[in-house]
Amino acid sequence: MLFVCYPKCTTCQKAKKWLLEKGMEFEERDIKADNPTKEELNAWYRKSGLPLKRFFNTSGMLYKEMQLKDKLLDMSEDEQLSLLATDGMLVKRPIVVTDEKVLVGFKEKEWETL
Repeated sequence: MLFVCYPKCTTCQKAKKWLLEKGMEFEERDIKADNPTKEELNAWYRKSGLPLKRFFNTSGMLYKEMQLKDKLLDMSEDEQLSLLATDGMLVKRPIVVTDEKVLVGFKEKEWETL
């Protein structure tokens, strides 16, 4: 299992603690130091079944500075994936990637399915 996070993020810290308490093994990846590629993001998006907008960190400073709330409406899926691949701080986290599923953000009830 891959755990993609930003170590300074309190939600990511909570999610990591939860995984450890459940005795789950995972590979940790710092999203700022090792941003997901466009190909990875596309694969995760397809596997997640979620709308692509859920992969954007809508509460992040960069998202707000770039005024993406309005701009995303006029962007194609390909353009959005390319944008997400430019900076890990645009990507919602944490992300958990397993063979079967992809979870974005930490919601304990969703994560119970792991």
